Amino acid sequence: MTERPLTLVLASASPRRSELLGRLGLDVKVAVSHVDETPLAGEAPATYALRLALEKARAAARRHPGSPLLAADTVVALGDRIFGKPRDRAEAAAMLAELAGRTHAVVTAMAVLWREREATHVELARVTMVAPSAELRAWYLATGEGDDKAGAYAVQGKGALLIERVEGNVQAVVGLPLAPLPALLARVGLRLAAAGARLTLTSGQVTADSAPA
Repeated sequence: MTERPLTLVLASASPRRSELLGRLGLDVKVAVSHVDETPLAGEAPATYALRLALEKARAAARRHPGSPLLAADTVVALGDRIFGKPRDRAEAAAMLAELAGRTHAVVTAMAVLWREREATHVELARVTMVAPSAELRAWYLATGEGDDKAGAYAVQGKGALLIERVEGNVQAVVGLPLAPLPALLARVGLRLAAAGARLTLTSGQVTADSAPA
């Protein structure tokens, strides 16, 4: 008997994450979760990203009980300093000026919830920026592409002009690494099944290794 595909609730307003999941053919419902994104005192970037991903997933679960949920959070960090989304263009300009010519970390944390099970994954990449001319930096800021992005840039867009190299999974920089997703879903009893040219989300057998993380 063929299982009925499940709808994956994505607790994120990011169009990039929706697009990446859409490329797989998954049935996705966006449910934005609004949580306090203020870092705690002394909170490490990876800990911060993981905490927010879990809080977003849990908040969405309260509104969509019984649905499989995926949340993610991406942060840019220079040392222990966390760069979130810029409040305005002035802050975006300050971020880009500080990151220019340096290597910084990008951390994306993912959290999956289903039937009271939770599983998480953290992916790290290192990004080295060029030191662009004042003209190019001003041009990029004026495009507005980085207005709602952690670190004030988008590696998958015009911001690629600012990037010298990426070490690690570039999708961690985009905001949703797909390669770890099948194993992450399996840990809560879900699996990706082939359905022609697309994938569907179905329930799977939970094993002893599928305990919540």
